[in-house]
Amino acid sequence: MSKRRYTNMVALLPVIEDMLAAGMSHREIEDELGLEGDRPVHNLLKRQRRKAVKGMPKFRGRKPAKTLQEYKYENKRLKMEVKLLQDFLQSTERK
Repeated sequence: MSKRRYTNMVALLPVIEDMLAAGMSHREIEDELGLEGDRPVHNLLKRQRRKAVKGMPKFRGRKPAKTLQEYKYENKRLKMEVKLLQDFLQSTERK
């Protein structure tokens, strides 16, 4: 039984990114660096993407409460809209 061979993949990340930028495939990179296992380059890149996404905050919970000034502005805007629609209906003789 052979011992498991450990490779610090995070240390190889800059090298792998350079090889990908040069247009090499994952399989070619694995052969070049002598990596073994089930898709090690793919798994490393997937972990890095997950870490990048995890850094972004998720917006959950309630929306922030509106201030009194915002409510007054919205109320004024809606009243103007109702008045405009009433004038339109009156000019088309519908009401």
